[in-house]
Amino acid sequence: MERGVSLLGSGGGGDTVTAAALLRGRLAAGDRAAITPVSALARDAQVLPIGVIGATAVFAEKLPSGAEFRAAIAAVERWTGCRTDALVSIEVGGLNGVVPLVVGGQLGLPVVDADLSGRGVPRLDQLSVAAAGKGLTPLVLAEPGGQVLVLAEATATEVERTARAFLAGSSGSAVLALAPIPASELPDCAIPDSMSSALSLGRQALSADAEELADSTGGRVLGLGRVVEVSRRPGPGEHGRIGFARGSATVRDHRSRSLLRLEMENEYLFAMRDGEPVASTPDVLAVLDNRTGVPIHCDVVRQGIEVAVLQLPAAGFWTDPRRLPVLAPRAFGIDCDPVLLEVRR
Repeated sequence: MERGVSLLGSGGGGDTVTAAALLRGRLAAGDRAAITPVSALARDAQVLPIGVIGATAVFAEKLPSGAEFRAAIAAVERWTGCRTDALVSIEVGGLNGVVPLVVGGQLGLPVVDADLSGRGVPRLDQLSVAAAGKGLTPLVLAEPGGQVLVLAEATATEVERTARAFLAGSSGSAVLALAPIPASELPDCAIPDSMSSALSLGRQALSADAEELADSTGGRVLGLGRVVEVSRRPGPGEHGRIGFARGSATVRDHRSRSLLRLEMENEYLFAMRDGEPVASTPDVLAVLDNRTGVPIHCDVVRQGIEVAVLQLPAAGFWTDPRRLPVLAPRAFGIDCDPVLLEVRR
């Protein structure tokens, strides 16, 4: 599971190794992590989206106590008057693909085989519920210091801005919980089967090389070679606010001798070969250590390492023309049309 969600993070999503260690510990202690199909739930079952947001690197330095998750869920239940019957991850890509399994095991709640992103996404206004027009409020943020913020009403853009301000003024990371969604509505605003897909992807990745993994998933290998340059720079801000950091990593392909340049923010977003666009978000772009097969995140990619660069197909939710603009290159300030695989999952 850890390998699968790490790949789906597209170079982001936070520390999956620590999250997996937490899950192993809870399973060893006797907790049961249950992944439940949406179809197995009662239509009126209340499914609560949950995850960790902010500076996810903090997650490896200061593990959550568990109180943050209980506080966030309790606050949502008090505000909405709905009792939680199951959990769903806000983001299968990265540590949030594992954390809800830890929480579900602790609280005795099943985790639904779905999520609200299908991959790693950087902003709350890019979650599938926002893309589907459901909105994000009421929303709760609970940080390790004990502060709990309830945001009753706001647009998706305002939610993103308010959440970042809260994180900057507190501990840098927080547990996020959204209002429960009736199970009958989940197929229209979530990515179904994403948890089991991550599990399957991880199994394949642990038993195959890059070419075999690409073939088995409908993806392709964009490049095999050495990272020859990594550059980082401040990202573009809006209205005087600093944006996420930006950067690029350039790989010299051993086979064609071409240069493959990856543009990155929190995730790998866009790829060009010798200046020509060849791949983009919302497809997943993954950089793997060519020796171990371990995904290399944007914040640790460095010059000199041998890598394989993969393009994996986006979830069908994001290839719908109504939703594609939410994760297309222009949503990140890259003036180019999406360059996607034809084979869809």
